[in-house]
Parts: sequence; C-alpha cells; structure tokens
Amino acid sequence: MDKLTTVLGEYPHARPLLAGDVTVDGYTVEPVEVNPVIGAYRRMIRDLEFDVCELAPVSYLMARQEGIPLTAVPVFLNRRFHHGDVQCAWHSGIRVPRDLEGRRVGVRAYSVSTGVWVRGVLREEYGVDIDKITWVVDDDDHIEGRTPSNVERVTDGRSLGELLRSGEIDAALTGNAGTGRSGAPRAGWTAAAEPGTDDDAGPYPLFPEAKTLAVDHYLRKGVYPLHSLIAVRSELVERDPGLPTALYAAFAEAKRLHLAAHPDWSATPRLARQGQRLGGDPVPYGITSNVPSLDAMVRFSKDQGLLDADFPSDPRSLFADGDYPDA
Repeated sequence: MDKLTTVLGEYPHARPLLAGDVTVDGYTVEPVEVNPVIGAYRRMIRDLEFDVCELAPVSYLMARQEGIPLTAVPVFLNRRFHHGDVQCAWHSGIRVPRDLEGRRVGVRAYSVSTGVWVRGVLREEYGVDIDKITWVVDDDDHIEGRTPSNVERVTDGRSLGELLRSGEIDAALTGNAGTGRSGAPRAGWTAAAEPGTDDDAGPYPLFPEAKTLAVDHYLRKGVYPLHSLIAVRSELVERDPGLPTALYAAFAEAKRLHLAAHPDWSATPRLARQGQRLGGDPVPYGITSNVPSLDAMVRFSKDQGLLDADFPSDPRSLFADGDYPDA
C-alpha cells in the first residue's frame, strides 16, 4: 500500500489514526513529528514536504488563492473562541474596543488565524476600524505579499510580551498568536509566561466577561472559529479522487473511538469546557454543520486584504470533492 506521510498536532481524538488503530483505505499512514506543529505549516505550503498535514485554515485559503497545489478535507481538529485573547497594557487607558483605534497591537504575524478571527469580531461586532490600528508582528506570514501598510515588524529581537509590559505596544494577542511565544515557530519553541498574569500592574483583558461574550456570539451568529483543517497534496487527490473521502472517514472513526473511551472529552479539558458551553460537539467535522464558520472565515479574510474579493465563497468549493457526512 502507498504511504501517506502525515503531520498532526497532539490531539487525542486523532491519535487512533496515527497509532494505526484506524486505517485509511488503501494507504498506510506514516506519522511525521514536527514540534511545534505550527512549524510544519510553512514547510507544507512552501515545499509541499508532506502528503497530509494539519494547516491553519487562513493559511490554506491564501495558499489556494496563490495556486499552491493543496486540497483540503473538512476535518477541523481544533476550535476556540477569541474574546479573551486581547490583553491591554496597564497604562494604555483602553476600556472599550474602539479605544484600540490609533494604537499599536501585537500579533505574531498578520495572517495568523487568531488574528483574523479577532479583527473580524472587533470590526463586525464592535465597529472598530482595524485599519486605524498598527499591528506589530515578530514573525513572517506563511505566504508573503499580502501584508497591509499598517503592519510594523519588531526588529530588535524583543518579544511582544516584553513590549506589552513596557507599554511600547498598547495591547497584544495572547498565546501562540502573540505574547505566549517569541518569534517564528521552531524546534524548542517553548511557551513563555504570559506577561503580568500574577501582577496587579500587569496587562488586563479587553473583555473581562470573555467567556459569556463568546458564547453569546456563537448563539447569535453560529460562528465557532476554526483553527485547523487537513490539507493534502493535490497530486495525490488527482491520482486517487477517493482519497479525501477515505481520509475523512478515518478521522471520523478515530474521533468515534476516542469518544468511546472518553465520552465527556476528559482527555482534552479545554475542549470539554467548550463543549459544555456550546451544548454539543466541541470539534464538529464536515461542511454542512460548519457553513457559518466557513463563511465568516472567508469574509474576514477578504475584508482584511488576505484574499481577493473574487475568491470563491461557496464553502464546498474550498474542499476536495468527497463524501463528508457531519461527524
């Protein structure tokens, strides 16, 4: 059988596939470890280094626009909300979202999916003119050439966390998209302590009631931010049009096996909490159940200059032809 070199993050609900407990019809899955998995994204987009690879969804859309021969399968291994991801410098005076206009806000790279989701919510929900914000970055985009003029690069090696604590930027995104890491993803790219988390004079959240606001947004809009999808080298799909369906079925079965052992998602506490707040599956696969989220992702990416206005908006057009029952 043909081998599929496959790179995924550490997801218990995908582990049965990598462990060989679930098979892809006609293929042998050969796991490739890349740590952190974000480091594989650029290698897949620029060099087509793997057969199957988890990708940031916005990066996939941009790659598709550029004609890079990648084809997606609607398996979304990771989801999360973002109202809690914006932290403000202690002396910034920011109290409401529109106070961000005219300020400097840190994000690892302009096109990171978290940044796209945050900017989309700020503009659509709170009327923030995101073009009046200077976005301060310390890493390159996976696909270059779409960076707007209001993006500024850190050039002295300091982290976004340092800049936030010193007040040289007014706000920043947290985690891998901002103050929780420094520089480009690479071997040994370890998590950094978020600045000010144990300090009364440290950064504070833009939205103190972030969890409530996130669920409210979901209930009103049906948008549940996507943070990964599965990309396949298009050459393989052209050779075997049945591969996307086989891959989707394998990921769905891996998830089913995981849930049989952990029906409450106890192996992934963050997803368990999200599922409780949503009252449903924290990582739904398929196209039909994810149309509002896919629509929002494309709309936000166009609005922020990452995709052209004529980029296809039909969610089905984003994925390989295949059989994708909600799973």
